Amino acid sequence: MPFQTLDFNCALITGGGGGIGLAIAQHFLSLKKTVIICGRTESKLQEASQNQLQNCPYYVLDTGNIDGIPAFIKKITTEHPELDCLVNNAGVQRPLDVNEMATEEFLEKADNEIGINIRGPMHLAVGLLPHFKQKPGAVIMNVSSVLGFVPLSVINPIYNASKSFIHFWTMNLRTQIAQSKHPNIRVIEIAPPTVSTDLHREREDPDDNKKDKNSTALSVEEFMKAIVKGWEEGRETIGAGMSQKIVDRWYGEFGEDYGKVAGGK
Repeated sequence: MPFQTLDFNCALITGGGGGIGLAIAQHFLSLKKTVIICGRTESKLQEASQNQLQNCPYYVLDTGNIDGIPAFIKKITTEHPELDCLVNNAGVQRPLDVNEMATEEFLEKADNEIGINIRGPMHLAVGLLPHFKQKPGAVIMNVSSVLGFVPLSVINPIYNASKSFIHFWTMNLRTQIAQSKHPNIRVIEIAPPTVSTDLHREREDPDDNKKDKNSTALSVEEFMKAIVKGWEEGRETIGAGMSQKIVDRWYGEFGEDYGKVAGGK
């Protein structure tokens, strides 16, 4: 029987101290998986581990610090050789406006966001591939966004672009692995819509993604219900609410064209 999405044993979840990452960690623990979380703030990780995640292991990691990722990968695969799942969930969303910000400020914040949202996930996934190829089955889950399909949030140009990168890179990574000698690694994309987390904390109104202010927003519980269903159905690209409709529209329009390339035709 082919390896299924939830057949892994041990998951590393970036940004696992809160929001979507925390919810994914809680679900995996309910399935009796081993969970490891990492993030930038040790106090937040410690609180989540002790109070919500059964004292799971945690590591301090800034995914934007690319130079530190090789040592982190060596450390975590040595201390947790059973690791066979990566959830690239950590990300930041910053309001950036070229009309209102000084050039230096815009570029500094944009570079930092690109590091966290693009370079970090890429370096972690590619860096873990040699380890994952030794497993009978492994999973890479990349969290993109509905904004990577349609850049609706004009105040977040770098976030939109970074999630578009994650979307297309995930598609090609999946295809390359499927065409390799190690097709035992599943590559999954999770494309959230607006979810009631603290992602908007840098906005003028940090609560504008909450349900009482945004009719399309999902609670974390509603989001997880859709994602769990997608995992159980073996879907490779999973949305929720409005994002599932946009994902379906995208693949309905372009999926056949990409399939010709992915299938080697």
